[in-house]
Amino acid sequence: MSNVLIEHLRELCALRGVSGREDAVRDYINKQLCGAGQTDALGNLLVRRKPKIAFFAHMDEVGFLVRYVTLEGFLMVAPVGGVEVSAAMGARVRVGEQAIPGVFGAKPVHLLSADEKSKLPAMDSLYIDVGAASREETEKCIRLGDSVTFERRYTHTDGGCILSPALDDRAGCAVLLDILLNTELPISAAFTVQEEVGTRGAQTAAYAMKLEIAIVLEATTAADLPNTADGKCVCEVGKGAVLSFMDNGTVYDRELFNLALRIAEERGIPAQVKSMVAGGNDAAAIHKSRAGVRTLAISVPCRYLHSPCAVIAERDLIAVRDLCAAVAENLCA
Repeated sequence: MSNVLIEHLRELCALRGVSGREDAVRDYINKQLCGAGQTDALGNLLVRRKPKIAFFAHMDEVGFLVRYVTLEGFLMVAPVGGVEVSAAMGARVRVGEQAIPGVFGAKPVHLLSADEKSKLPAMDSLYIDVGAASREETEKCIRLGDSVTFERRYTHTDGGCILSPALDDRAGCAVLLDILLNTELPISAAFTVQEEVGTRGAQTAAYAMKLEIAIVLEATTAADLPNTADGKCVCEVGKGAVLSFMDNGTVYDRELFNLALRIAEERGIPAQVKSMVAGGNDAAAIHKSRAGVRTLAISVPCRYLHSPCAVIAERDLIAVRDLCAAVAENLCA
């Protein structure tokens, strides 16, 4: 079963899906579900089995949109979601529907002032070089508003780590898809859009589904890195599923949090508690829907989130799948 889960993740990570451009991801998921999902006006894919309990995973990834083409043919872009300049500099990208290859460039070091050398450039000063000689040449294949994603490179290491862009949140999508395909439990599901720009899809999906309980499947920042101060690593790759008691958008339901911890302990599923109040996800919109929704987040620990190459452990992905399935089984009993 884990091989099928990993294969779904590999195929999902190969698809490009900046916020608002999630079509390819949605089409893949619905094809695997034999068309069982319904697409709403915003682009969410909703699978309705039981109206009061639903799992959520967002389909979109961070990226950029083309906002201007210079006379020389370079692209100026606007970020979509939280992308750090340090992650973009020098990164290989693909642009537009034709997936034109390009690379992020910046002012070369010999032209930098002493002050500029001591700090990162502003995001709006970066440009993408697609190898064109003029604006006219670029505009033959690229238009304003075209999406830009990091180059698709997926690697499964001998040590059991998975390296790829867009693991946030194709990891959650792969887990949710696997659960839907391998259980008859009466749970509903929402594969949401535009999480990275403000949990917009989750807001409309939760409202439409009239929920009592929601479980959000995510990838969350792991800062288990050299020189990280005690208490600030957030979570650790290889230590299992991550449970959150609070983040910047949600105070999670205490009973659901304790239930997940208890189930993980009883069934021997590796799990850890997020050690910082940081970040946020679709739960921020879901738990405030209608008269309120009891909400839990179960996440895959992920290094280098929102970068050209994020890192997760296969064993953590499997732990999240196993814990989510076990929690669903308990709630539906």
